[in-house]
Amino acid sequence: MDRSELIAQIPGLRRYARVLTSDAWAADDLVQDTLERACSKWCLWIAGSNLRAWLFTLMHNQFINQVRHSARQSSTGRMVDMETVNDELIAADPGLDMALDLHRCLMRLPQDQRAVLLLVSLEDMSYEEVAKVTGVPVGTVMSRLSRARSRLRELMESSPERAAAAPGMNSKQVLHRLK
Repeated sequence: MDRSELIAQIPGLRRYARVLTSDAWAADDLVQDTLERACSKWCLWIAGSNLRAWLFTLMHNQFINQVRHSARQSSTGRMVDMETVNDELIAADPGLDMALDLHRCLMRLPQDQRAVLLLVSLEDMSYEEVAKVTGVPVGTVMSRLSRARSRLRELMESSPERAAAAPGMNSKQVLHRLK
């Protein structure tokens, strides 16, 4: 295994992690955890098999484990009153409205649908590769993808910010990129 093959997968892992976590710092941590796990489990990778699918599977499983762990730990979190920190909140750049709106809509999709949609549309993975990464049958991948596209279309078309967000781009153009 050439080190450059592993390094070539990092941008895709970062994109997928960023969408899964919706936080740049958490995404970088997830990629780091994934790469550490890959290094420690290197003997499990079969030479000649799909390195990309193996790494994305490791990341997917790592993310699921983190979500389960944080759900167990959520009772120890601290609630913050929004009124007390209102002065510290920074408004987003108005030019980012369409991207933020799309992000909000993506985050409203169930995690399993969002993962399939992003792996197929953003990472150009085949249904078979996505099935291997997520550990579900190909038919389930196709079903989740169809439901995710339909739901995202509904959310984008019903979004009140959509009309004012980007005068030169409508939701159909955004959704076309996801097909």
